[in-house]
Amino acid sequence: MAANYTTQVLIIGGGVTGTALARDLVLRGACCLLVDKEDVNFGASGANHGLLHSGARYVYTDPKAAMECAAEADILRKIAPHCIEDCGGVFAAIEGDDEGYIADFPSLCSDVKIAANPLLPDEARELEPRLSEKVIAAFRVNDAAIDPFMLSLNMLQDACEAGCTYLANHEVTGFYCDNRINQVILRNNISGEQTILEAQLIVNATGAWSAGIAEMAGVDMDLIYSKGSLLISRVRIARHVINRLRPPSDGDIIVPGGTVSVLGTTSILAENLDHIRPTRLEADLIIEECGELIPSLSDERFIRAFSGVRPLAGASGDGESRNITRGFSLVDHMEQGIDNFITITGGKLTTCRLMAEKAADLACSKLGIKKACATHLVPLGKNRGNQWTEPGLSATQWIADPAEMGEILCECELVPKSNIEDIADLMRNQGQKPTIKSVALRSRIGKGPCQGGFCSLRVGAAMYDNDHLKDDEGIGNIRDFIENRWKGIRPIVRGVTASQVELQEAIHCGLFALDLYE
Repeated sequence: MAANYTTQVLIIGGGVTGTALARDLVLRGACCLLVDKEDVNFGASGANHGLLHSGARYVYTDPKAAMECAAEADILRKIAPHCIEDCGGVFAAIEGDDEGYIADFPSLCSDVKIAANPLLPDEARELEPRLSEKVIAAFRVNDAAIDPFMLSLNMLQDACEAGCTYLANHEVTGFYCDNRINQVILRNNISGEQTILEAQLIVNATGAWSAGIAEMAGVDMDLIYSKGSLLISRVRIARHVINRLRPPSDGDIIVPGGTVSVLGTTSILAENLDHIRPTRLEADLIIEECGELIPSLSDERFIRAFSGVRPLAGASGDGESRNITRGFSLVDHMEQGIDNFITITGGKLTTCRLMAEKAADLACSKLGIKKACATHLVPLGKNRGNQWTEPGLSATQWIADPAEMGEILCECELVPKSNIEDIADLMRNQGQKPTIKSVALRSRIGKGPCQGGFCSLRVGAAMYDNDHLKDDEGIGNIRDFIENRWKGIRPIVRGVTASQVELQEAIHCGLFALDLYE
C-alpha cells in the first residue's frame, strides 16, 4: 500500500516524555513526526500534582529513582526556570508516625546525596503556620512546583521550530509488520480520515497505553496500572510543598500551584484505562489524611478532583502498587523480533528529560546519528502562545493594560479574549484546529471555581467570531469540555458547590439541552 507520509522517526504520545524526546531528536538532527490521539498531556502528564521532586519522597522505597529525580530537578531548574516555582519543601511527621522511619530519614537522604535539613516543630510551623500542633519532627528539602503543561508545550514548540511536525487527534490504529513495522495506520479522530505512514523508527511513548500500542506490533509489555487521584483547593493553603514524613502512602502530599494547592494522592490498581475518574471515597480519604497535617482542611472548599494512571514496569508480587519502582523502562523490541520499534514508559514528570535522552540515545544508535544529547545544556524556549497556563499571568497583564488584553472571558482566572486569540493563532500556525478543549489545555479557562460553567460559553462565542468554530461545532465543543470538568466536580459536590452545580445544570441542560450531569 502506498504511504501518504514518510518520516525518519515517528513518536507516538504527546506527553512530557514524547515532547521531550521530539526536542532531543531534532536537536541531534533527526526528522520527527509526533502524534497523539488527543492532545498534549492527555494522559498522566496532565494529571499529576506538578511536583518537581527533590527525590526525598523515594529515599526509602526507591533510592535509584530518588537520585534520578534529584539530578534531573537541578537540570530543569537551569534549562526551564520559567516553568518552575522554586518554593521548597517540608517533610513533617505527627504524633503516632513511625519513629524509626523519622530517625532513619536524614541518613537515607544523605546516602543518595539529597539535602534534608532538620527543623524544630516550631520552626516548621513558622514556615507553614497551618501545620498541626501535633508535628513532632520536620525537615526542609529542595522540592518545587512545576507546570507540566507549560513544560510540554514549550518543548513541543522548540521541536516544531526545529522541524518536527505535530499531529493532535491522530490515533495509531494498526501496523503492517513482518520483522519490522513497515507502515503505520493513523486515523484523524476529528475527520475520520485515514493516513498511511512509513517511518524508519517508531518510538512508543504513550505511558499507560504503551502495552496496547505494543500489542498492535505483536509484542508484549509487562505493565501494572496504578490510578492516582488528587484534589484542587479553592485557595493556596501552603507556601511550600508539604510531605508527610513516612513512606509514600495515600493522602500524604500538598503541592502549591500558583493560587491553589493540589492534594493527594491515592494508589489503586486499575485494569480499564477507559474509565479512570476520581471517586467520592478517594476525595474523602485525601481530605482526611492531609487534614492530619493541616487540620483546617475540613473547612476548605475544593473545586475539582482528577485522576491519572501511572504505568509501572513489572509486577510487585504483593498486589501493592506503591512497592513497584518509579524508575522508567526502555525496551528495544528487536529482542522480540521487531527491529525498528522501541518503547519508553514509567518514570516521573521530573525525569522526563532523562527518559527522552536515553530513548534518543537508542534511537540514534539505530539510525546511525552520532550527535550527542544537548537538552541538558540548551535552555528551553518561551513562546507567547504557550505562556498562558501560568496562574495569575493573565490577570497581571490585564490589570496592567486592559485595553490591549481585551474583554474578560473567564472571570474566575481573569482570562481575556486576547489570550484565546494568541493560543488559537499559534495552533493554526502549527496546522491544528483549535477547540474549546484544546484552548483550555493551553490556558486557565475552566480552572477556577465555576469549572467552565460560564467561560465555556463566552470562549465558544469568541471562537465563532474568529471563524475557529463553524455551524454546530460549538455545541459539541461545549459538551466535551463540560463533561470532562463534571468528572472532577462530582466527587467533591458539597456545600456551596452543590448550588453551583444546580445553576450550571440549569444553563447547560435547560438552555442547550445537553444531558451532562448524570
